[in-house]
Amino acid sequence: MFPVCRALHLAKCPRNGRRNTVRAGWVALSERELGTALGERATLVQFSSAFCQPCRATRRVLAEVAAMVPGVGHIEIDAEDHLELMRQLEIDRTPTVLVLDAGGRVVRRASGQPRKADVIAALGAAV
Repeated sequence: MFPVCRALHLAKCPRNGRRNTVRAGWVALSERELGTALGERATLVQFSSAFCQPCRATRRVLAEVAAMVPGVGHIEIDAEDHLELMRQLEIDRTPTVLVLDAGGRVVRRASGQPRKADVIAALGAAV
């Protein structure tokens, strides 16, 4: 999912036709906003909701990748508890995954359940 939607973040995403107006690298998230420390090299941020079945599978994939790659953290954020942050980032569905570099800048973004290989490839842009 990451390679398809990331090329031009202002263009329509081929998967769902929605516009993604938050450009990679333009937004940075701090530990204060996320509520926990960032990973040393990169951070996988997952926006989830309690009723979302794909969120559970996404949680497993991201946790596996974070355990495999040294210096990568995984943060899961409950969408209902962080509505203002979701509005700022223009996140309108769960799961949505953001890949942050060491400074907290968003380098990749995807909605839906990602494949493990796509997450690993997306981390290449962050580290």
